[in-house]
Amino acid sequence: MATPLSPHQIHPPFAPYSHGIVVPPGQRLVFCSGQLGIGADKIVPPDCAGQTRICFDNIAAILGEAGMTLANIIRINAYVTGREHLPDYMGVRNVLFAEPYPASTLMIVSGFARPEFVVEIEAIAAGPA
Repeated sequence: MATPLSPHQIHPPFAPYSHGIVVPPGQRLVFCSGQLGIGADKIVPPDCAGQTRICFDNIAAILGEAGMTLANIIRINAYVTGREHLPDYMGVRNVLFAEPYPASTLMIVSGFARPEFVVEIEAIAAGPA
C-alpha cells in the first residue's frame, strides 16, 4: 500500500488529498491518459458532475484491464474549464476516494478539444507486480 506524505512544516491539504505518496518497492505503475466526460454511447453530460463520473468510470475501466481499481490511484491531475466546476468535480472525487488519499492537482484551463467538455482527468496507479 502507498504511504501518504504530509509534512507538518507545510500547510495541510485544502481537500481530501495527500501532498505526496511513496510507492513501495516492487509495485508496477499504470499511467492513464486524460479522460474526457464522454461515454461509450458518445453522450456527453451537460454538467461537470456527470462528466466527472464518466471520466472516473473510464479510468476504472483502464485500471481494470491491469487488474487494478480506483483504490490503486496514487496521483490525480484534473482540469476544469471554470471555477464554477470545482464543487461538482470535488464532490464526485471525494466520494470515490478514501485514506490514504492520492496526491492531486486541480487546474482551471481555457478549454478542451471540444467545447462541450468541462473536465479532463488523468491518473497514475500503483499495484502489485
